[in-house]
Amino acid sequence: MSDLGVAEIPVDENERPLPPPAAPAKNALLDGPILRTLLWLTWPNVIALTAGTCVVIAETSYIGRLGVEALAAMALVFPTVILTMTMSGGAMGGGVASAIARALGAGDLDRASTLAAHALLIGLCFGLAFMLGMLIFGPKLLELLGGRGNVLTQAIAYTQIFFGGAVVPWLMNTMSGILRGTGNMKLPSLLMLSSAICQIILGGTLGLGLGPIPQFGMSGVAAGSLIAYLISISVMSWYLFSGRARVVPKLKGLRIQWSMFIDILKVGAIACFSPLQSVLTISIFTHMLASFGTEVLAGYGIGARLEFMLTSISFAVGIASVPMVGMAVGAQRIARARKIAWTAGLVAFASVGTFATFIAIFPDIWVNLFTDDAAVRAASRQYLSTAAPMYAFLGLATAMYFSSQGAAKVIGPVMAQTARLLFIGAGGWWLLTHDATAQSFFMLAAASMVLLGVLSCASVVLTRWGPKQRLPAVSPALS
Repeated sequence: MSDLGVAEIPVDENERPLPPPAAPAKNALLDGPILRTLLWLTWPNVIALTAGTCVVIAETSYIGRLGVEALAAMALVFPTVILTMTMSGGAMGGGVASAIARALGAGDLDRASTLAAHALLIGLCFGLAFMLGMLIFGPKLLELLGGRGNVLTQAIAYTQIFFGGAVVPWLMNTMSGILRGTGNMKLPSLLMLSSAICQIILGGTLGLGLGPIPQFGMSGVAAGSLIAYLISISVMSWYLFSGRARVVPKLKGLRIQWSMFIDILKVGAIACFSPLQSVLTISIFTHMLASFGTEVLAGYGIGARLEFMLTSISFAVGIASVPMVGMAVGAQRIARARKIAWTAGLVAFASVGTFATFIAIFPDIWVNLFTDDAAVRAASRQYLSTAAPMYAFLGLATAMYFSSQGAAKVIGPVMAQTARLLFIGAGGWWLLTHDATAQSFFMLAAASMVLLGVLSCASVVLTRWGPKQRLPAVSPALS
């Protein structure tokens, strides 16, 4: 200030005015338009998850070339494989992304780097637990699921290879969670896409045999998946530890801090119950429908494939919302965090609902892709016309689940999944005891989707996302 109280303009050595200091760079996840930012983060995930769906279709195709027994073996191991991928990616991976995003939102880069290192330790430990559990108890589990003879033998062969390397998918999805927590959706999605291509090529080559490469059968299919995952891990490791990522895991001289584990596990560990309950719900419902015969069961299966494909859209939206909500919560901008959650829910509800309702009106577009059997077509049309419009509520529930992960308040959506499981179990038992038709079970499935969506929204409304407000201390009255 000059003697006259007027602010002096800074000048350089030639007495020329200096330009004003640059404004601090804005974080798009914290300051950008919500819908546009959400959609920008979502589209890479849509491509990657669509590629994952293509892998399932391709694997089914070339495993079918190995024979009916190989297809049956894959049906036995598929639930455990999907459970592994959803737990490590969507559940624990979401917990990792949430913790890192909240740390970055609070401006604590050092904490985010330390969390990343602890996340890798969690991925390693869970991978080892899955490996030991399936190698020791896997054969007995597959037998309990109905595996017999050569079908059981082939299922065990797949399990020994895939779960012998269970650490690999766990570390891959943990690294993806670290990157997504920083808002980087493109690299994990690009690697998921390239991994899908590698899985199809390597799995087919090793499983069926090509040129000088012998046919390894189900073991080769499993090995192809692990090799593809290892390629993704190599690229992400280079990116993370070369300093190119916003967060570099602090492994050198790492001191274990239990608070870091708790910050991740309070979201990730609880979230793991959601895919577990989802698989259990589908298993119970499938078991109930089996009493109506093969045609009804097959018709439901065709509808369930559409559900799996469309909910991948809501997964893409939900995963994108995790770092946005997490950073907003970390920055104590709770109103913005909630607005992100409702925007993600609306996008998921509308996008899934639009496609599903179209198929419900014109079911043959989907059904004719899978079967020529008249009875199966009739059952599938009946299921889709009843349940498909309600897929929108599944999309809504998925978005609420991931947004709650970002806020580190995931108990509500998990309890909503529990309520759906109990609803299906109790409602299905009542229908079975009253000789209900298959249509009644289809209505039960549709009602359970609405219940899940409504309860998931209610959990977001009723759960406090911000810190608890402390009451001001009351000073003692003067005597």
